[in-house]
Amino acid sequence: MAVMMNPRETWTDGRLDDLSKKVDQGFSESKAEMRSGFERMDARLDRMQNTLVGAAAVIIAALLGIIATQL
Repeated sequence: MAVMMNPRETWTDGRLDDLSKKVDQGFSESKAEMRSGFERMDARLDRMQNTLVGAAAVIIAALLGIIATQL
Protein backbone atom coordinates (compact mmCIF):
# COMPACT_ATOMS: atom_id res chain seq x y z
CA MET A 1 0.00 0.00 0.00
CA ALA A 2 1.36 3.43 -0.94
CA VAL A 3 1.48 6.15 1.67
CA MET A 4 0.93 9.63 0.33
CA MET A 5 1.86 12.75 2.20
CA ASN A 6 -0.44 15.71 2.08
CA PRO A 7 1.22 18.85 0.73
CA ARG A 8 0.83 22.04 2.67
CA GLU A 9 -2.43 23.65 1.82
CA THR A 10 -1.36 27.27 2.24
CA TRP A 11 1.57 29.32 1.10
CA THR A 12 2.50 32.21 3.31
CA ASP A 13 3.96 35.40 1.90
CA GLY A 14 7.29 34.54 3.52
CA ARG A 15 7.42 31.11 1.89
CA LEU A 16 6.51 32.59 -1.49
CA ASP A 17 9.24 35.21 -1.09
CA ASP A 18 11.78 32.50 -0.22
CA LEU A 19 10.76 30.47 -3.26
CA SER A 20 11.03 33.54 -5.46
CA LYS A 21 14.55 34.23 -4.18
CA LYS A 22 15.62 30.63 -4.79
CA VAL A 23 14.25 30.69 -8.32
CA ASP A 24 15.94 34.03 -9.06
CA GLN A 25 19.24 32.74 -7.67
CA GLY A 26 18.97 29.59 -9.79
CA PHE A 27 18.38 31.61 -12.94
CA SER A 28 21.28 33.93 -12.11
CA GLU A 29 23.62 30.95 -11.71
CA SER A 30 22.37 29.42 -14.96
CA LYS A 31 22.83 32.70 -16.83
CA ALA A 32 26.39 33.05 -15.54
CA GLU A 33 27.22 29.49 -16.55
CA MET A 34 25.73 29.96 -20.01
CA ARG A 35 27.57 33.27 -20.47
CA SER A 36 30.85 31.57 -19.60
CA GLY A 37 30.13 28.75 -22.05
CA PHE A 38 29.27 31.16 -24.83
CA GLU A 39 32.47 33.13 -24.22
CA ARG A 40 34.53 29.93 -24.53
CA MET A 41 32.67 28.96 -27.70
CA ASP A 42 33.22 32.43 -29.19
CA ALA A 43 36.95 32.14 -28.53
CA ARG A 44 37.09 28.70 -30.16
CA LEU A 45 35.20 29.93 -33.21
CA ASP A 46 37.52 32.94 -33.52
CA ARG A 47 40.57 30.63 -33.48
CA MET A 48 38.97 28.34 -36.05
CA GLN A 49 38.17 31.29 -38.32
CA ASN A 50 41.76 32.53 -38.10
CA THR A 51 43.02 29.05 -38.98
CA LEU A 52 40.70 28.82 -41.98
CA VAL A 53 41.71 32.27 -43.26
CA GLY A 54 45.39 31.35 -42.92
CA ALA A 55 44.86 28.05 -44.72
CA ALA A 56 42.97 29.79 -47.53
CA ALA A 57 45.82 32.31 -47.93
CA VAL A 58 48.37 29.47 -48.18
CA ILE A 59 46.26 27.64 -50.77
CA ILE A 60 45.81 30.80 -52.86
CA ALA A 61 49.54 31.52 -52.70
CA ALA A 62 50.31 27.95 -53.78
CA LEU A 63 47.86 28.14 -56.68
CA LEU A 64 49.33 31.47 -57.81
CA GLY A 65 52.79 29.92 -57.64
CA ILE A 66 51.68 26.99 -59.77
CA ILE A 67 50.05 29.28 -62.29
CA ALA A 68 53.16 31.49 -62.44
CA THR A 69 55.42 28.52 -63.15
CA GLN A 70 53.16 27.32 -65.97
CA LEU A 71 53.36 30.58 -67.94
